[in-house]
Amino acid sequence: MAKQVVPEERRRRRRPTRSGTVLSERLIVEAALRLLREHGSTGLTARRLGLALDCDPSTLYRYFRGMDDLTLAIGDALIGEALRGWRPTGQWRADLHAVGVRIHAAYVAHPQAAQLTTSRVTGRANELAADEAVLDVLRTAGFPLPETVRIYHAFIDQTLAFAALDAAALALPRAAQRADEGMWRSTYARLPAETHPRIAEAAALLSTRMVTSAYPTALEMLLDSAQTRLATLREHGPAES
Repeated sequence: MAKQVVPEERRRRRRPTRSGTVLSERLIVEAALRLLREHGSTGLTARRLGLALDCDPSTLYRYFRGMDDLTLAIGDALIGEALRGWRPTGQWRADLHAVGVRIHAAYVAHPQAAQLTTSRVTGRANELAADEAVLDVLRTAGFPLPETVRIYHAFIDQTLAFAALDAAALALPRAAQRADEGMWRSTYARLPAETHPRIAEAAALLSTRMVTSAYPTALEMLLDSAQTRLATLREHGPAES
């Protein structure tokens, strides 16, 4: 049975923790992000959070129904971090590019948290604001509703998929990261053209490109496709607007 979450106004009347801190959802999420950064996903427990916040672990359940509810709050906080300061300019392609880059960067800045949250749907305020913003940018640009939803789906999932992939690489131990990056030079670059002609001819470029994120390229390709589609719709006239 889910635990009852105490309304925010009632939480504010609670006594401070032993160290004098008045808890809030924001403070708990910030502490959780620190634990994830230091210990990884296995290190995020109510007990450790209680120690970090100098409170009884049971206190956390006044703010969250459980650790999964906290996970959703962490994901929503990352989206909020991405949207902070962003405003639409009216240039749909530039606006979508900015939102995508911001969301990707926010998750990659917290790789351990990204691994926990990129596949989740939070239904919280920041996620809803991001979804509303992307849908509004597309509709305002003139995309019909079915095209809007199709592009929105591809845009959001692509952004989160690359965030998860890049975060997973960053969360690896540094030795493993170096080994993976070095493989492009130690193995791929030494393959003979007689057995692997295409890899051999691309080896120098692969060793440079494959150690960076492909998200900027993938984002541009998606936006190119959307722009071409919009031009076609404008030329022939959409069936639905």
